[in-house]
Amino acid sequence: MFIIGERINSTRQFIARAVQVKDTAFIQAEAKMQVNAGARMLDVNCGTLTREEEPSCLEWLVKTVQEAVDVPLCIDSPNPAALAAALAVHRGRALINSISAEGERYSHVLPLIKEYGAAVVALCMDERGLPKDGIQAMETGSKLINRLLDDGLPLEDIYFDPLIRSVGTSTGAALNALQTMSEMREQFPGLHLVSGLSNVSHGLPERRHLNRAFLVLSIEHGLDTVIIDPTDSTAMALIYATEALLDRDRFCLEYIRAFRQGRLGGK
Repeated sequence: MFIIGERINSTRQFIARAVQVKDTAFIQAEAKMQVNAGARMLDVNCGTLTREEEPSCLEWLVKTVQEAVDVPLCIDSPNPAALAAALAVHRGRALINSISAEGERYSHVLPLIKEYGAAVVALCMDERGLPKDGIQAMETGSKLINRLLDDGLPLEDIYFDPLIRSVGTSTGAALNALQTMSEMREQFPGLHLVSGLSNVSHGLPERRHLNRAFLVLSIEHGLDTVIIDPTDSTAMALIYATEALLDRDRFCLEYIRAFRQGRLGGK
């Protein structure tokens, strides 16, 4: 499983404050903590700032984080100007989060992908918004992936996100997303599947249980990349255990390594 640490996001109050006052030490401590917990890439997002502030702040975030840790970044913004500013200073190969089938967004983000040789998160969404069911999700997802392929992107550089809804408002949302993952992987062998977990539990109590359960089910349906808080030791242990049980961890080597590094928790 490819782990993308999600904590450097300005929707978190302490991150927003640290970005606004340019608290380098705080941001770098967050970055190091996530990498030490097992993240192989870090998401950086300051989307709660104004559209005018975001480009310079996202550029600062990229520089600040990469001064502290030697991992690539998932540059997370719907603002093309912010993406461009961040990509220009990023060391190595970035992951852009994200592109969708929405016409304006697609036309603005595709040139950045090509200019910087970045990989990209492909959101299952078009002008109609989030798909209302699995049939629409497959239609939207297939068209988007085929369009990216036609525009010259290698399949291995595309990370498809089915965009899960909350089961609190749509009880079939998780099943639809899981089915979409399986069908997209079958239609496009080699396609990466990525997901953030928190939307599935939005509005419900004790959300961590739903998030962790959805994580395990998603791995069984082909998920190979997850945007997660890597300091959640229970969720991380479930990743290692699930991949071992599904024979995605040869001889359980990653599971054993995680145990030796103290990543499986104390119970």
